[in-house]
Amino acid sequence: MNAATAARTVEGQAPVDWELAASTAARLVRPGPVVPRAEADLAVRRLRDLTVIAEGHVRDLTGLGAGLPLHPGEVVDRQGWVRAAVHGLAALTDGALPRPASGPLGGVLAGTAGVQAGVVLAFLSSRVLGQYDPFGDAGTGRLLLVAPNVVGAQRVMDVPAEDFCLWVCLHECTHRLQFTAVPWLRDYFAGQVAELLSTMDAGASGSVSRLPEVLRAARQRVRDSEGSGPVALVELLQSPEQRVLLDRLVALSTLLEGHADHVMDAVGPAVVPSVATIRNRFTARRKGGGLLDRVLRTVLGVEAKVRQYAEGSAFTGHVVGAVGMSGFNAVWDAPETLPTRAEISDPDAWLRRVHP
Repeated sequence: MNAATAARTVEGQAPVDWELAASTAARLVRPGPVVPRAEADLAVRRLRDLTVIAEGHVRDLTGLGAGLPLHPGEVVDRQGWVRAAVHGLAALTDGALPRPASGPLGGVLAGTAGVQAGVVLAFLSSRVLGQYDPFGDAGTGRLLLVAPNVVGAQRVMDVPAEDFCLWVCLHECTHRLQFTAVPWLRDYFAGQVAELLSTMDAGASGSVSRLPEVLRAARQRVRDSEGSGPVALVELLQSPEQRVLLDRLVALSTLLEGHADHVMDAVGPAVVPSVATIRNRFTARRKGGGLLDRVLRTVLGVEAKVRQYAEGSAFTGHVVGAVGMSGFNAVWDAPETLPTRAEISDPDAWLRRVHP
C-alpha cells in the first residue's frame, strides 16, 4: 500500500494528495555528491553500525531507555527520505486536517496541497542529515540517516568522517529515545498536532490574503539578520487561538531539538575526539547560504528550527547544571512538567515550578 492509498479513507478524498507530493519531490530532488562506490558502501555500513553505538552512549548519559532493545538505523538516499517523510506526514496529518469538498474541487485542492508539499520536501531533502519519525512503520518508528547529505556535509566541513557520523547518530538516537523511553510522548505530540491542524481552516482566506505581506516581512528579517521573531511563515498566519496551540508545539519541539543538541556535545571528546571542531564548523554552516536560500529557509521554518537548537540546548544545559540530568528528566514525567514556551527562555521559571 502506497502513501496515497494509506492516506485515503472511505470518507473520500484525502486533504493532501501524498502520491502527487512524492512524485513532485522525486522530480525536483537534486542529486547528492558524487562518491566512489566503495566509499558509499563504507558510509552506509558506518552509519548503520554507529546508531547502535551512539544510542548506548546516549542511554549512559541521559539515563533513558534502560532495558529497551538496541536497533540499527536505516540508511537512505534523498529519494528514500522523501518517501519516508511522505508516509510519516500522511500518518500524522490526514486524520486531523479538514477534508476537502467532495468532487472535482476537492481533488484540485488536494492536488495543489500535494504539489506544495512536494516542493517543500524536495528543498529539505538535500539538507536533512537524519530523522527519527515516531509515526513511521505503522507507528513503530523509524530512525533514518541520509547518507549523501551526511557525506556531503562532512566533506564541506573537512572533519573526520567517523567522528561526524557518530555525532549525527548521537543526535538522532536521542530523538529515538525521547519517543521510545517516554511512553506518553508520541500520542501527546500527535494529539497536539491534530488539535492545531483541525483549526487550520478557520480564517484561511484572510491568511492567504496576507501572504505577500508575510513574505516581505520574512525577506526583511533575513536582510536585517534578526535573531528573534516568528517561528516561521505558519506562525505569522496564526489566529490568537491557534497561537496558543502552536506555542505548545514550539516549546515541545524546542525541548526535543535542544536536548538532542546538548546530548550530542555532552557525550564529549572521549567518544567524539573532534567534537569541538565539528560543532564550530557545523554552527557556521547552519548560518550559510545566499539571500534566496535564507528566505526559503525562513519561510519554511528552517531558520526557526536553527534557533530552536540553540534555545533548547541552552535550556537543557542550564537545568542540567542546576539539578543534574536526573533532575532534568522530570520534563519527561508528564505533559504538565514539559516547559512552556516562556520557560524555554527562562529555565529558572521551570525550575521554580517543577523543583520548588
